[in-house]
Amino acid sequence: MTARSSLTIVLAAGEGTRMRTSLPKVLHPIASESLLAHVLAAAPKGDGARIAVVVGPEHSAVEKEARRLRSDADIFVQRERLGTAHAVLAAREAIARGADDLLVAFGDTPLITAETFARLRAPLAKGAALAVLGFRAADPTGYGRLLLEGSKLVAIREQADASEAERAITLCNAGVMAMDGHRALAILDKIGNANSKGEYYLVDAVAIAREQGLDAVVIETSEDEVRGINTKAQLAQAEAVMQTRLRRAAMEAGVTLIAPETVYLAADTTFGRDVTIEPFVVIGPGVSIGDGAVVHSFSHIVQSKLGRNSLLGPFARLRPGTSLGDGAKIGNFVEAKAAVLEPGVKVNHLSYIGDAHVGANANIGAGTITCNYDGFNKHKTRIGEGAFIGTNTSLVAPINIGARAYIGSGSVITRDVPDDALALERSPQTTKEGAAARFRSAKSRHKK
Repeated sequence: MTARSSLTIVLAAGEGTRMRTSLPKVLHPIASESLLAHVLAAAPKGDGARIAVVVGPEHSAVEKEARRLRSDADIFVQRERLGTAHAVLAAREAIARGADDLLVAFGDTPLITAETFARLRAPLAKGAALAVLGFRAADPTGYGRLLLEGSKLVAIREQADASEAERAITLCNAGVMAMDGHRALAILDKIGNANSKGEYYLVDAVAIAREQGLDAVVIETSEDEVRGINTKAQLAQAEAVMQTRLRRAAMEAGVTLIAPETVYLAADTTFGRDVTIEPFVVIGPGVSIGDGAVVHSFSHIVQSKLGRNSLLGPFARLRPGTSLGDGAKIGNFVEAKAAVLEPGVKVNHLSYIGDAHVGANANIGAGTITCNYDGFNKHKTRIGEGAFIGTNTSLVAPINIGARAYIGSGSVITRDVPDDALALERSPQTTKEGAAARFRSAKSRHKK
């Protein structure tokens, strides 16, 4: 299979009008990734594997997402919506370049897997001209039925055109298809629009292939895998299926999920060994959790890294750019953003650490805040290793607290504190005059 070249055409021009939103349908997320991202992740990759994405007019956001995920993607615009075959032929230029296997997928079927694409391609290597993805529907109403003679697919019959006997068939068309890339244009160009809607339907490729004496076959998959998304309710259903997959994969890899049905994972979440996740945890994109880490209940993590044997929560929030070193501890009602906490750091409760670097084994007392925003710009707080920050302390950035420095409780620190120093300060900036002076200073820096 790897020796065969491929072109995957992803149809992503849908507006998503039934979703009642201005966001293009394929950009809606499940597991913190767009629908389109999931499809492109499953599509063939590597040498000889090309991608073409068909978008609607004025869908620059879809084009941007496609190129973010696959920089080699060709983008084609379907300016008129005249059916699925018409959409595929919007990428005629890419098809004409030639490929052994042509795959047609949909940007709103995010649950399809790489394994299914591989199974679809396999019959082409054995001489089939067409392989159609099918599924056994619990309720086939509304789906096109796949009509077989033995193991050969002879037609796809739409619900409106099906006889009573054909409507009783539960093997349905998922829409996803693989074609012999060298015969694809000869088949696609013969698809007409002699139907009630005057559109060009990709399903007609089966009958045309048969007329040309070519074989078409069916590859079956589960109904869940080919769920198309047209409404917010269907989006939620797909999310539930994806979360079940991700939780199962995490537990099979050794992660302890105490109440898995309450934990939300992102598609790119990575875990070390012996990780424990307590109930009601939300993990967004870009999160890695090291060996032996424990995430307590009601914590929320996005674009952050947890080191080995680190502890988080309960009721903690890690915003983008946060890194916890080995053995670091973030306790209840603590928020961190763009903060590096070196090994052994403790921030046990009721604190905000933003735009900061905290040295190894420093202790941050309850109620401590790094005052990183002056109304115009964000500023950095640096806390040295082994420093002790007393409770209810405000560290007004930009500021450096030296190694092993001791800051007394209730302090407002506006000046650098050297190594091994003791500081207990109520800043003049807490007065009305001092606050006005600080505002003028910040405004002056902003203008520069």
